[in-house]
Amino acid sequence: MKSTTHRLHTLSAADIPDLIALSDSVGWDYDEAEIRTILSIGTVFGHKDDSDRIVSSAAIIEYEEGLATIGMVIVHSSCRGLGYGRDLMEACMKAVSGDTAIMLIATPDGEPLYQRLGFVTATHIHKFLRRGDTPVVPPAAKAVPYHIASMEEEETDLERVVELDQGALGSRRSLFVQMRKAQAARCLVAKDANGTVVGYGFAVQGPINLIAGPIVARDADMAIQLLCALIQNHDGQVRIDVPDGPEAFLAFLEQNGFQKASRPPVMVANAKSLPQRNGSYFAIGAQIYG
Repeated sequence: MKSTTHRLHTLSAADIPDLIALSDSVGWDYDEAEIRTILSIGTVFGHKDDSDRIVSSAAIIEYEEGLATIGMVIVHSSCRGLGYGRDLMEACMKAVSGDTAIMLIATPDGEPLYQRLGFVTATHIHKFLRRGDTPVVPPAAKAVPYHIASMEEEETDLERVVELDQGALGSRRSLFVQMRKAQAARCLVAKDANGTVVGYGFAVQGPINLIAGPIVARDADMAIQLLCALIQNHDGQVRIDVPDGPEAFLAFLEQNGFQKASRPPVMVANAKSLPQRNGSYFAIGAQIYG
């Protein structure tokens, strides 16, 4: 029987310290900056007890073209088996229209629940970690007319990055790009001979990992050049999550000290598959963002 002292709430910035503590309790590394980004672009639900202590969480982020993503699904170990996971998921799913495709990246513990709620596996993500401090040296770039540069503040750069991201993901998410750029330690673009942005990459420093992503590029060579520039001179641990598909990029990671930690399923509900993508998505921003 569910405890009557645990009630579902919509959470706010005032709840960030408790959300960080809840994340720590399961070995996840959400920090204040990440949670503020999530709250700014999505909705976070959680159960609280009578003392306002948060014992669960889940977030849903709705993008601009019929796609939403769920993440940060956590139930404290003291409250498992009480149905809170289902409560959270149902709240998230009801927060968007029934014709909105909802995606998530599943943990082994959560996958059975997601299946019962109608989610099906659409593809997978490859989670890589690199713990070494030796430089990653990119191969010589192909003889193509582009160069890697810091992303400029001009609106034209931002709008072009949003357009590239839209083609890569299959849904427009301009607010996410804007907020993730503000959070990132490094924002790079690939520009062609005319100065047009043809690829981009962000790197965000978390409590443990430098997270490389999103990376959107027209081919594996450009993705590798962006990645190496993003992590250049970084002597800590790097994490990168790569969608199924880019075999040359995956091979480069495995040959350069990145070790595959897991290959979780990407699941979708309210649709038979993910939105159509154009093959330019080489690394996601984080699992919560899809």
